[in-house]
Amino acid sequence: MSRPTPLRLALSLLCALVAPLACANDNFSDVKPAPQQLAWQDLEFGVIVHFGTNTFLDREWGDGTASPSVFKPDRVDPAQWARAVKAAGAKYMILVAKHHDGFALWPTDQSDYSVKASPWLDGKGDLVRMTSDAARDAGLGFGVYLSPWDRHEPKYADPKAYDKFYAAQLVDLSLHYGRLTEWWLDGAGSAGHVYDFDKYLEELRTYQPNAMVFADTALFKYGDIRWVGNEAGAVQGENWNVIDRHGDLRWRPVEVDTPLHELQWFWHPNSDTTLKSVDKLVQIWEESVGRGGQLVLGIAPDTHGLLPQADVTRLKELGEALQARYGAVHNLALHQAGGEAFKAADGDRSTFWSAPDPHHATLELNFKQPITFDRSLTMEWLNAGQHVQQYAIEVWRKDHWEAVAQAQAIGHMKIDTFPAVTASRVRLNIQSSVDTARIREFQLFNVDTPVAR
Repeated sequence: MSRPTPLRLALSLLCALVAPLACANDNFSDVKPAPQQLAWQDLEFGVIVHFGTNTFLDREWGDGTASPSVFKPDRVDPAQWARAVKAAGAKYMILVAKHHDGFALWPTDQSDYSVKASPWLDGKGDLVRMTSDAARDAGLGFGVYLSPWDRHEPKYADPKAYDKFYAAQLVDLSLHYGRLTEWWLDGAGSAGHVYDFDKYLEELRTYQPNAMVFADTALFKYGDIRWVGNEAGAVQGENWNVIDRHGDLRWRPVEVDTPLHELQWFWHPNSDTTLKSVDKLVQIWEESVGRGGQLVLGIAPDTHGLLPQADVTRLKELGEALQARYGAVHNLALHQAGGEAFKAADGDRSTFWSAPDPHHATLELNFKQPITFDRSLTMEWLNAGQHVQQYAIEVWRKDHWEAVAQAQAIGHMKIDTFPAVTASRVRLNIQSSVDTARIREFQLFNVDTPVAR
């Protein structure tokens, strides 16, 4: 075991004597996730629901002038949304409780610009309540999007007055709708406006301490989760959970948001023509969840308050396609390892294999008969941090190991795709790790090539 240097001892003593926050982690590998972040990352896939006055006006961005009278759905059924969401394999549902137009989907006491001024249910409806109840009845988590930018509220022109307004709405949503999985902070449209986000987060942490806060680029310092930087549905490049921005090292896993329809978050009359294909949605899942990110797929009820049948069908098809590719019954590596390595091939995410060497190790699978595969799925146990910095997927060829895939980050999940190979010995070669690598799962799949009979 290496001994601490005098400098490190001195730094440790200094950190023990001063406030802990004054001694920020100076190395990426020192940063570890909070338990809430780990639990959130294990959800992997959620949806965000856009529904409001824009739905009835065939537009994406409202200006705050729409009359509440336009909001008049006749068959609102969040339970239908939840069923469709669950069929897709998603684990939680976020509702846009107030978009940029300022129209609130619950009867907020802070403004008359809400469902209470609409003809829907004679002004007595509460869509946040209905959606949160439906989500939980379906076994889904529930989250809220509350736009800071408000194009209707007159107080917005007075930052201090608006801070009180927004904080009051935040507290109302935090107090009365049960446990929140995620709170969405969207900085769109806010250039030049000064918000008291410190106060907002204080209030949120008081009432919802375990809610994960999503924050886009402009609001990065306030987020437990960071934006991927696009709405195309893909994590670009290597995915590290610890990001250094403005000198602030924190564990901030990436969230990938993209709509079910091309370029449409709200429902439009032409929505049947913009629905993404099953193949495209599977690709999005593989390039988000399969690259260690969290996928949030945008869904949009129509003017009836229902998801269109085409959307319901497409979500079901997505869930079926993902199971056909990555369902447990298709995992060729299941139970194909002995000893400690079995913990990475047991299909149980609560167990993990610990590498015997902290910096380089291999996890090998041996098959009685050669198998054909074209995908590997690897998951790192992240409680102690993200450690793997370079790895390869290798097969035994006559007298040597040959790499079929190679990359740097594994993180929560990494799916590697390569031309189909046939082998009876396969291994995960951890070529570089900052500390002991711990692997929750090492799985193999044959997706594009029929299995040899």
